[in-house]
Amino acid sequence: MEKNWYVVHTYSGYENKVKTNLQKRVETMGMEDKIFRVVVPEDEETEIKNGKKKVVKKKVFPGYVLTEMVMTDDSWYVVRNTPGVTGFVGSSGHGTKPTPILPDEVESLLKRMGMKETTPQVDFEIKENVHITDGPFTDFTGTIEHIDTDKQKVRVHVNMFGRETPVELDFTQIEKLQ
Repeated sequence: MEKNWYVVHTYSGYENKVKTNLQKRVETMGMEDKIFRVVVPEDEETEIKNGKKKVVKKKVFPGYVLTEMVMTDDSWYVVRNTPGVTGFVGSSGHGTKPTPILPDEVESLLKRMGMKETTPQVDFEIKENVHITDGPFTDFTGTIEHIDTDKQKVRVHVNMFGRETPVELDFTQIEKLQ
């Protein structure tokens, strides 16, 4: 399952409340593996009031919150039913899954807010043996031969039919051997 960014529509003025509510729901409902980050896009602006400079945060898109998630029936339901949420942007009606926003759209928004796409901390090492948890090679074990932190991918050599076969996987598809 792939994680993407989605735009969630909220009642105007409820963006931060939705963010807080959703983060609480993710915890209480054990959805940490499906719903990752909730972002209220904001810009900092300098206002001058009574001769004093003051930096205020202005919402870039009032009434909208960005959510990084893996879209499943469960995660969709959790977000959809968070108090203050009126729906997803890009869903064509009741019960249909929304379309994610493009990675470069998210990237430019996060940059604008001074946030970058966070790359997960990698605690894998070259030559380390790992268990594959997702994809066509689920339940195989292999040895990490290459780590690409920018793309969040690893090349793992898996023993298939008596020979080493290189397989490219996402960080999310492997785990350390216990």
